[in-house]
Amino acid sequence: QVQLVESGGGLVQAGGSLRLSCVVRGIVFDVTTMAWYHQPPGKSRDQAERVAAVSPHDDPTYADSVKGRFTISRDNARKMVWLQMNNLRPEDTGVYWCKGLGIGHWGQGAQVTVSS
Repeated sequence: QVQLVESGGGLVQAGGSLRLSCVVRGIVFDVTTMAWYHQPPGKSRDQAERVAAVSPHDDPTYADSVKGRFTISRDNARKMVWLQMNNLRPEDTGVYWCKGLGIGHWGQGAQVTVSS
């Protein structure tokens, strides 16, 4: 059974930091590219933007909107992926989803709210 459990969301002031965690079970984690998606308020999950991804060999990619502020990382042994979010902006507000590329399962998401 595939499970993705996100945690670490919360309310933070602009310029602050949060670290999201995702525990993954039920997939072959060490061959799966993992990603974080951002669903802004008022948009559906299908409209979520992929903000960061990390390959099985730890090669990260980022959307321009978060480059230099967010860092994605993973631990294949623990089957976990993280998103360190620094210098947060109000437009970063929304639900963050952890997902494996090519895997059709979603977790429950983590709400991030950035106040101005």
